Amino acid sequence: MFKTIAIVILTLGLGGAGYFGWTQKSAYGTAAKEVAALTTQLEEAEKKAEETAEELVTSEEALPPLEAKVKEFDAVKGVFANGAVLKDLEALYAKDKKLSTEKQLGLAGIRMLTNGGKDPATIEAFLKAIEMTDWKGQQQVICAAQKALAASGEKVKVMSECKEEAPAAKGGKDAKDGKESKDPKDAKADKADPKGKKDDGHGAKKDEKHAAAHWDYEGEMGPEHWGKEFPTCGKGKSQSPLNIKGPFEKVRFNVVPDYKPGPLKILNNGHTIQVNVTPGSKIRIDGKAFDLLQFHFHRPSEEHINGKPSAMVIHFVHKNESGELAVLGVLLQEGNENPGIKTLWSYAPTKEGAEVAPENVAFNPTNLLPREMEFFHYDGSLTTPPCTEKVKFYILKTQVNISKEQITQFPFKMNARPVQPLNERKIFTN
Repeated sequence: MFKTIAIVILTLGLGGAGYFGWTQKSAYGTAAKEVAALTTQLEEAEKKAEETAEELVTSEEALPPLEAKVKEFDAVKGVFANGAVLKDLEALYAKDKKLSTEKQLGLAGIRMLTNGGKDPATIEAFLKAIEMTDWKGQQQVICAAQKALAASGEKVKVMSECKEEAPAAKGGKDAKDGKESKDPKDAKADKADPKGKKDDGHGAKKDEKHAAAHWDYEGEMGPEHWGKEFPTCGKGKSQSPLNIKGPFEKVRFNVVPDYKPGPLKILNNGHTIQVNVTPGSKIRIDGKAFDLLQFHFHRPSEEHINGKPSAMVIHFVHKNESGELAVLGVLLQEGNENPGIKTLWSYAPTKEGAEVAPENVAFNPTNLLPREMEFFHYDGSLTTPPCTEKVKFYILKTQVNISKEQITQFPFKMNARPVQPLNERKIFTN
């Protein structure tokens, strides 16, 4: 298009010059010198026109990378358009009881390529990928899912971290040789404050922690601000935790744990101490089996009983084959030393980092449960962003002891979300 416009302009210019020369010759009869000059100008203009055309061709050849990407995308869409790959993938993943976040994201991507971004199943798949994500350790998955939802026209706020420039442009690894490069501003900041900021007691410098975290339990990223980045946290009507108080409604089913010993896998994810559980441990709720995925700790307890929190709480997180989540809460009261927690604390990292898996160390989650399994039950949400709802909570009535020393050894002074409005929900008990 640019080439065409340029040629038109040059043609009009040449025509105008020719017309001017012709009128001059007619008016003055003989103006050989002027005609010769005009002829020279015309030749130069033609030469420039050719050069400009060549430049435009070169320019047009430089533009196609974007067009090529569009063509590549269209080609990929065409490959998946018949839906055969999606159908096979869905059938394959249906057999996977514990679908990884990455696989869920990939499934969502194939759905988008096959059915388009407006397809409800596509949107649901990306939302599920976000729900499944460890928000501290899988930022790439979160960014990909949020950008896909935004591209589909969904009202989703893409995290600021997802909008940053590529590492080659802003520190990180150099695009050419893979070496670490640093932003000049960062280097300047390092010189200005070589000792860094005061440690916040969580094993991270205060300013660095807040810059890296997507949410926190205090300050500008505290619970009262979660709704800005995670809408469900602010607008949800079935949020957790709750202040558990009567009146209660009776249910007739039981909660029966069937936990097994397995290799200890423990980590500090920057928000809590979490123990990841190998497959095999389950819980049966009204006869339905839920697999135990992990358990973690909050200080003080997030749930209150008649307006009062306990010293801490353990949340055992389960999922069934349908993807439904169930959380079993065990309240911890200050008392005697807890042998199970003593084992965990001896390996729990005091600073945020990767999972620790000590050799030849096994742990059975049953060691943290009371003998009595009477419970309070309500429908709630994740107590951390993205605050996904439709999570079933079962808070055991019998509390388990933890010593004062063990409470203080927990590397987080406070990591509990405040209690949320009941919003006409019913609380049940067995």
